[in-house]
Amino acid sequence: MVGQRLIEFMAKPSADQSAARGSEVQATRVREGEVGHNVLLEGNTGETSSSPTVSTKLQRIAEQAIQHPEMQFTTLAHLLDQELLREAYRRTNKKGSPGCDEVTAAEYAEHLDENLRDLHERLRQGRYIPPPVKRTWLPKDDGSQRPIGKPTFEDKIVQRAVSMLLEEIYEQDFYDFSYGFRRGRSPHQAIHDLRERCRTMNVHWVLDADVSGFFDHIDHRWLQEWLLRRVNDGSIRRLIGRWLKAGVLDGVDLTYSDEGTPQGGVISPLLANIFLHYVLDEWFVRQQFPETERRPKRTGKYRASSASTS
Repeated sequence: MVGQRLIEFMAKPSADQSAARGSEVQATRVREGEVGHNVLLEGNTGETSSSPTVSTKLQRIAEQAIQHPEMQFTTLAHLLDQELLREAYRRTNKKGSPGCDEVTAAEYAEHLDENLRDLHERLRQGRYIPPPVKRTWLPKDDGSQRPIGKPTFEDKIVQRAVSMLLEEIYEQDFYDFSYGFRRGRSPHQAIHDLRERCRTMNVHWVLDADVSGFFDHIDHRWLQEWLLRRVNDGSIRRLIGRWLKAGVLDGVDLTYSDEGTPQGGVISPLLANIFLHYVLDEWFVRQQFPETERRPKRTGKYRASSASTS
């Protein structure tokens, strides 16, 4: 992961895009304070929202994130209404295996309206408790086994909905040299930009490094500290905390961990990118480009029709 970020850092910024228009979402401006499993993304990217209302809500968040880069968003949970949940359902991959509740996407869809209404009520009343992630094992070529995490289909919907909200904030904060697990970006783009930068800047060597088991060892406390810089909505933060503590069901054994992001979770790549943004990217920029004109640019733009499904 560090190797990916070090390579990404050399990539050139992408072309500017215009910000979307929208109205205010309640938030608080604050000063920046002092704080301290690889996931396969399923589905397609570049999906346009089928709901104009949902698109407008996301535009409002993105526009404020651009205009007020030190703002804390304090009222996001009320946006988790039935319409957003329905859009999250639409964007959620329907081909995955069921989680520990053994409910398939097809079975959930048989009573979709009723299920989404009930889900919305549980979220609104703070009664939604994420189930444990079901763990299965796949054989590898070397004879070992690789663990696969399978959240329940309903939990994927909730994770997708929360990711849709948070992504509009953090996509404006992430740097242009960041490519991993981001909408509208790919490893091929990172490699292309790296090659061009090496060619034009006469670079003769590249440092490749990696953090072993990064997704499995993200510190929960520090992740919550980093989230607090931009998100201070108690309901959203409690949801994320519950995902981090939901546990893993391996056969009949239920285990919990004080570190790592949800295995197979839709929200895990975003949480990992948020962690890396503050721990690695911000640190690297401050150390290598302290208040100079060569300082890398943040993304700072709203991509009106980009989304990813899982």
